Amino acid sequence: MKILVVGSGGREHAIIWKLAQSESVSTIYSLPGNAGCGRLAQRIPGNVMNICGVADFAEKEHIDLTVVGPESPLIAGLADELERRGLRVFGPNKEAAQLEGSKVFAKQLMLQEGIPTASCEVFDDPDRASEFVRFAAGKRDTPIVVKADGEAAGKGVVVANNTDEALQAIDDIMRKKIFGKSGDRILIEEYLDGPEATFMCFVEGEQFLPMVPSQDHKRVYDGDQGPNTGGMGCYAPVPVVSPEVREQIVQNIVRPTLRALAKRGIHYKGVLYVGLALTSDGPKVVEFNCRFGDPEAQVVLPLMEGDLAELCLAISEGRMIENKVTWSDKKAVCVVMASGGYPGSYEKGKPIWGIEDAESTGALVFQAGTEIQDGKLVTSGGRVLGVTALGDSFQEAIDRAYQAVSKIHFDGAHYRRDIAQRALGAA
Repeated sequence: MKILVVGSGGREHAIIWKLAQSESVSTIYSLPGNAGCGRLAQRIPGNVMNICGVADFAEKEHIDLTVVGPESPLIAGLADELERRGLRVFGPNKEAAQLEGSKVFAKQLMLQEGIPTASCEVFDDPDRASEFVRFAAGKRDTPIVVKADGEAAGKGVVVANNTDEALQAIDDIMRKKIFGKSGDRILIEEYLDGPEATFMCFVEGEQFLPMVPSQDHKRVYDGDQGPNTGGMGCYAPVPVVSPEVREQIVQNIVRPTLRALAKRGIHYKGVLYVGLALTSDGPKVVEFNCRFGDPEAQVVLPLMEGDLAELCLAISEGRMIENKVTWSDKKAVCVVMASGGYPGSYEKGKPIWGIEDAESTGALVFQAGTEIQDGKLVTSGGRVLGVTALGDSFQEAIDRAYQAVSKIHFDGAHYRRDIAQRALGAA
């Protein structure tokens, strides 16, 4: 089987790593990929948003399956174009991808179907939004959540601790357009108090296979301080997601969401990502994504026992029920090493040393913002590497991950030193 993986981050490196373990896979292409992807796959230059260009390559090379990593090409209709040409694709079509592409669409679906989530108001006028914050939301003691309606690379959410911060968020998103057109509309939401977790499922229509739950660390600094990022680290499983909580998520959120989509004539294929707040009233939806999380994929896929390629192919062909997946009972921890200045401005082209030494410890090093320049591995993005380690306990996995991190060096590298610490208290 010839597989094309679209995307260039740590998520895509992890996907390629897992696909490469399948005996049914002969060739993997990575468009455009990164230096790490190039170790396992043939890199193809291109832009993931050139929908026809990606489809042209898949058609010309007789690709058996295209696996789409990032959300943007899915929201733009890449799956639709591939299917129109009779090509198999793992990833939802444009209509289904609205779950991530429009937070308003997702929120209206949840409220109409009684799926537990935060109450909210929607605004397309910054003045009206600001007025609401001053005279309604601002009277509450809890934080105020301001969300850009469209996709924003995981950064379009501001949890404002007071009215001034909320007003600044409205100004940044709607007037200054720091997330572009995604800020044409915003949601102002009730703050959901409780630990967060990610619950991903392989989905084909109303059938689904849950993955191991995981927990991302969004803030850039230790102790959940500083601005949101695309994710500074992750661990799986999540001790606070007990069997009882898992059953609540499945019965109260996943099943009704897929049923609601089907009722609207939307057939979902791919990964459904449910971002949750585990509140005192039970699990509630913070957000949906239409693809593997990043860095969540970097801890979940190493725990997967099964053939990812065969499962993705089966889902693309509408026969997921034939596949069963089991999960390792080990613990997984991923520490993201980022460029100095991230998530703000940062320099590229910094030489990277020590990956082989880190891998010699048994860790997995998933590359994200990397390139080969003059024969040397250098930084090319904000999140540079995801260093993942497994262990029989969380402490063992944490120790192994940070031991591997200590062996990798590039100028300005920074990372959180408290990834998965909250799992120790809950384990």
